[in-house]
Amino acid sequence: DQKFVFVRQYRHGLGLTAFELCAGVCEKEDSSPLESAQRELWEETGYGNGTWQEYMVLSANPSATNNLTHCFLATGVEPVSTQHLEPTEDIAVELLEPEQVETLLLENKIIQAAHVAPLWKYFAQNR
Repeated sequence: DQKFVFVRQYRHGLGLTAFELCAGVCEKEDSSPLESAQRELWEETGYGNGTWQEYMVLSANPSATNNLTHCFLATGVEPVSTQHLEPTEDIAVELLEPEQVETLLLENKIIQAAHVAPLWKYFAQNR
């Protein structure tokens, strides 16, 4: 239904609750970054299925680190279960209209750089 699946969670580094895309790290048992992304979406939101495509690969700071962020665009996802959170996680799922996401971006209320970049790319390509 053209909504974005977001999460809101407290971020200790900044001392605030932030809107974010689902994200996480690749676990040893994951066979690929895509499998990691699908697992993270399911764990954090209970959403799954849909059509997935690699959207972009980012480096937060190539002068100091060699890690990459793999971003995927998932369309047609749907609730398939409840959340499967770790004991330290307290994550709220938010379904947002595209206009709401763009407003949050313009007002600097989405501040995770690795989340902002693919969102702006999406809006640039879907005007």
